[in-house]
Amino acid sequence: MPPETSQRRRVLPIRPIKADAEIPAEFASMYQKRPEIYARAVQGWFANWRWVFVWLTQLLFYGLPWIQWNGRQAVLFNLETQRFYIGPLVLFPQDLIFLAALLVLSALALFFFTALAGRLWCGYACPQTVYTEIFSWIERRIEGDRIARMRLDRAPWSATKVARKSAKQAGWVAFSLVTGFSFVGYFTPIRELAPALAHGTISGWNSFWVLFYGFATYANAGYVREQMCKYVCPYARFQSALIDADSLIITYDAARGEPRGSRSRKAVPVPGTLGDCVDCTMCVQVCPTGIDIRHGLQNECIGCAACIDACDDVMGRMGYAPGLIRYSTENGLRNGWSRAQMMARALRPRVLIYAGLLVVAASAFALSLAWRAPLLVDVIKDRGALGRMVESGAIENVYRVQVMNRSERPQRLRLSASGLPGIGVTAPVLEVPATGIASATVALRLPGVSAQALQGRVLPVTIELRPADAAAGSAALVREASTFVVPR
Repeated sequence: MPPETSQRRRVLPIRPIKADAEIPAEFASMYQKRPEIYARAVQGWFANWRWVFVWLTQLLFYGLPWIQWNGRQAVLFNLETQRFYIGPLVLFPQDLIFLAALLVLSALALFFFTALAGRLWCGYACPQTVYTEIFSWIERRIEGDRIARMRLDRAPWSATKVARKSAKQAGWVAFSLVTGFSFVGYFTPIRELAPALAHGTISGWNSFWVLFYGFATYANAGYVREQMCKYVCPYARFQSALIDADSLIITYDAARGEPRGSRSRKAVPVPGTLGDCVDCTMCVQVCPTGIDIRHGLQNECIGCAACIDACDDVMGRMGYAPGLIRYSTENGLRNGWSRAQMMARALRPRVLIYAGLLVVAASAFALSLAWRAPLLVDVIKDRGALGRMVESGAIENVYRVQVMNRSERPQRLRLSASGLPGIGVTAPVLEVPATGIASATVALRLPGVSAQALQGRVLPVTIELRPADAAAGSAALVREASTFVVPR
């Protein structure tokens, strides 16, 4: 380094600090404190639809375990017996492929509806939204609407405050326990679970899961609420990849609403001064996630349309046209399209692809269930003695046949074999209980005359199962391929 450069360098002195000097410590939190959201009650067309879905989903959830089918619970996932009943279907652990297919169908349906109209699932039918709506209703009935709840929380503790808070907590806890009990009723027969709970003989595991799911409902719908949608649920993160400028979403018409400003109801609108937005913040006050839709589409928006109902109510009081906040598309809002023009863009390639995949997957799923065999047969050859000679020079091979009965009636089956001339079965009848499993050791015998020309060969053979009372030559219910060994 040249000398003149080193002479021009500025030196910062470092001075020691005395050991007894007091240095104030400063702490900065890396996490923002959750602001309390006091959502105002709202009435309107979309609010009514939300309650329709609340009633539909809850009647289905709480009522379905009590419905009977053929003398047993219509929907039951019995983990103890490893039998899963869904209406007329009886599924076994081997049928988990249907569960995977159902998850694929759900994902495709989610993609389709999101591309078409945004977060419809989140706004109307998601369990988090539904239970938050129910818990908020209990809260409003006991503590009052938004302003009353804010005043109650800010007020010092008193007998009235303790009574209201206790009543709210009691309502939340009672509803949560009923929810946990109903959920466990899908895994333990609910008509056995209810008397056991009433008599105090409920098992420890069932008690644990009732309390566990009850607590999960209480925590999520009572306290976590919008935090689940904001930070836990991944749907908000990948919705931007599913929607585009032609997806129907909740939008604020800034061209019509800006510049916003408060005014009297009797004020005569002057063109070029203020927009239609009166800056009442009602759209923010009714939002369950606490966002301002006037800032545009945000990840936190669950598409519940509460802001639309609130804004339309204010517009009606002011004498303005509704729809300042409405369902629209980005292209439709930017270009001033009519609803018909926006609907014409609904059938675009992305939506058609999702719809096509959904139809194909749903059809394949339905056909797989319709063509599902009533019996599942496994044939395992005895490898300890591949083939042996018995009386009269006949050749015998031993197999273990296991039959799973997927129907709810017992089956009496006759076993036979085909593929080789003269081959027969030594134990031809097998009884399988309803939704049960039966196994038997079966020997196939090939007459010595037929075996002489086949020595040292491994030959294909088919084991067939028919109803025991079926006529000779009737079609087999199940055919299972195996091999027959003829020793040298």
